[in-house]
Amino acid sequence: MKITALLVLKCDSRSDGSDPVILANATDVSHFGYFQRVTVKQFIVFVGRTVAKRTPPDQRHSVQHEEYKVHSYNRNGLCVVGFMDDHYPVRSAFSVLNKDPAEADKLLKIQRELDETKIILHKTIDSVLERGEKLDSLVEKSSDLSAASQMFYKQAKKTNQCCTIL
Repeated sequence: MKITALLVLKCDSRSDGSDPVILANATDVSHFGYFQRVTVKQFIVFVGRTVAKRTPPDQRHSVQHEEYKVHSYNRNGLCVVGFMDDHYPVRSAFSVLNKDPAEADKLLKIQRELDETKIILHKTIDSVLERGEKLDSLVEKSSDLSAASQMFYKQAKKTNQCCTIL
């Protein structure tokens, strides 16, 4: 079960013969030979445009060629085309092609919230480190003040030794 390519195309509802425009294209041709990859990508684009053009609005369409199946779904002038191997279940293929945009938005919202939380966490860690530096500075000043007060005590004790009260 392998997805070779997914394409999103803008299909013109007019029947003037214009080719659909590719809006997004993702391919994985790593299982083909190095010198075949460019040709396979061109073939995917050609077949994707042809299948998208022949898919009626608001309908699903499947085409099989050798060990590959091409599934397409045309909705509101946008056509999603997927190239899968023959073992990929048809129901799962159309599930991939017909994702609910609200679910995608939920995922984006969660991702955005995670990014914001990460930023807040970094700021908190920075402020904790800054407080630690301030505490180190206070401890150093406190020990300096303690040493100065001990010196003052000893100096005062020496000064007061000459003046004793009877």
